This record gives sequence, structure tokens and C-alpha cells, in this order.
Amino acid sequence: MTNKNKHKIAVLGAGSFGTVIANMLAVNGYATTLWMRSEQQLEDIVSSGENRAYLPGYRFDSRLHFTNDMQQALDSVDSVFFAVPSSALRLVAQQAKPWIDSDVALISTAKGIEADSFALPSQILGQELPGNQVGVISGPNLAKEIANYEITATVIASEHDAICTLVQQLLASKYFRIYANHDRYGVELAGALKNIYAIVAGIAEAMQVGQNTKSVVLTRSLAEMSRFASHLGADPMTFLGLSGVGDLYVTCSSPLSRNFRIGLALGEGKSLEQAIIDVGQVAEGVNTTKLVKERADKLGIYMPLASALYATMFEQRPIIESLRSMMVAEQNTDVEFMVKSNER
Repeated sequence: MTNKNKHKIAVLGAGSFGTVIANMLAVNGYATTLWMRSEQQLEDIVSSGENRAYLPGYRFDSRLHFTNDMQQALDSVDSVFFAVPSSALRLVAQQAKPWIDSDVALISTAKGIEADSFALPSQILGQELPGNQVGVISGPNLAKEIANYEITATVIASEHDAICTLVQQLLASKYFRIYANHDRYGVELAGALKNIYAIVAGIAEAMQVGQNTKSVVLTRSLAEMSRFASHLGADPMTFLGLSGVGDLYVTCSSPLSRNFRIGLALGEGKSLEQAIIDVGQVAEGVNTTKLVKERADKLGIYMPLASALYATMFEQRPIIESLRSMMVAEQNTDVEFMVKSNER
């Protein structure tokens, strides 16, 4: 078991998820420091005892420490949680590198794909901090529900059993459960890809479609995600778990999802630029749609939903026209991946 009195943790990034992760670690008795870049945010958090910008009303445990000094946050740490947007992860990893020893466990909570390299967050950490073991947290984890102590489960994915066991020990509580998975690539791809389909679901919600249509969107989204990920080397069975269908369901049905709210705004006839302004926070699905659609075209992967969304967001194609083009596209099989029983 991890010694709570000696195991020090830094959480880099004080957005919604970084905030709840840091507070849960402190509540569990671990010496935890939450780092943020903004001095103004730091002053507000220290004076108010809550993160009013992201989770107003969610009170911090008295044992949690705060800083905007990265060296101070990383002093003698044993584990580091990277909870910044994927677009900022490489820079933060580069800034953190001088103070992270090779035996420090690295855990990413980001969900996205880097624009220039198509690298996933844990791959970025592996490139910038190649001597460290890396894990990924992903799943149906809306920060506001975790802050309200709703029963929640997530996935820790790593090829290293020690990382999986460590994160399960650090975060486990009566309302937060952590399941292990060794398909780090698949888990992380699922976390990135589902953001595309949350936007599609938001559009469908704004258009007041029926439950039949919503079920089509959800199941065909899962088919596209697993098809794309399998082509890139992930295990399609991973998408039947929490990080796949679990996360997809949550982001395709909840107004707490930033990507779902982007879709709602688009479905109401707003431009992409206005939709982003309305949401007011980073919505990873916008960038991910562009990257995945372009990669799918290059590799010849059938992605009608992602292509229709791309046409709406980046080619100013009317939403209804994009949806119609999806419905008349080549029909495919219902279930593409099946487990074959052993012959007797």
C-alpha cells in the first residue's frame, strides 16, 4: 500500500477535472498541491476556498495546497497528474521536466489529439519525459457530478500494473471507483473521439429529433469510433467499456458536456465561432473533428458522422444537408467486431 504520509502529489491544471482530482487526493489523506498558471486564479482560490471560475460552491479540503510556482509544486513529488487541455500539455510537460525525476509516476487526464503530430496526451508525456512510467485516466467523469459526490467510475489505463494499482489506491473512495485497462492507446483514443460525437448529439438535441434518431446517433458513433481506433491499432473491445460507450453516453446526453453544448448552439443555427464563445471553455471536439476527418480521409476509413460534422463546422454546409448525406451514404453492417466462440 502507498504510504499516505510520504507520498507527495502534484496536480498541474486547475480546471474542473484537475480541481476535483486534487481535492479527492487531499481528502484521501495525500499531500497534494494544485498548480495553476494564473496568479489571479490562485489569489481567488486562496481567498474564497473554492474554484469559482470552474466549480463554484465546491469547497476545498483544508489540507490541499495551492501554488502558481511549478518548481514548488513539483518539489520531491512521487506522482504528477497532468490536468491541462491537450493543446497545452506539451508546453506544460516541457516546463515541468527539470523538476521531475525518472521514478515519478505520470498520469494524464487530458482528452484530445495534438494538431501537428496527431499525438495523444500520454504519447506527448512519453516524448517529453521518456524515462517515466505513464498512465491515463479516462471515462464518464463529468467534474460537476463528481463534485456533487455522485457515484462515478473511471478507467486507469497503462501497460504498467504498478501505475494502475497506484492510481486505484490514490483515488478510490465510496463514490469514486477506478477500473484498470492495459490498452492505453485505445482508452485514450476513445476519450478523444467521443468529443466529436457529443457535438453531433448536441445538434440532434437542438433539432428535437426523436428517441429513434438519438439511438442511431449513439450506436453509429460507437461504430465509427471503434472502426477508426481499430484501424490505428487499438483493441475495439475497449470501446465496450467505461472509456468507450460509458464516456460516449455521458457526453452525448448531458448539458454539462462542453462539446454537447457546442452542438446545441450549432443546432440552433449559430456559427461555430459564436458557439465557442457561448460555451466559454475549451471544447476539444472542434479540433478533434478536423484532425480525425482528415486522417480518416487519408487512410480511407468510413466515417460518415464525422464527415457530416466537419462539413457543417468548417465548410458552412447546412446541418440538415449534412445529416441527409449521412443517411444516404453506403450502408454498413450493424456490428463490425465480434468475439468468435471456440469450435467444439
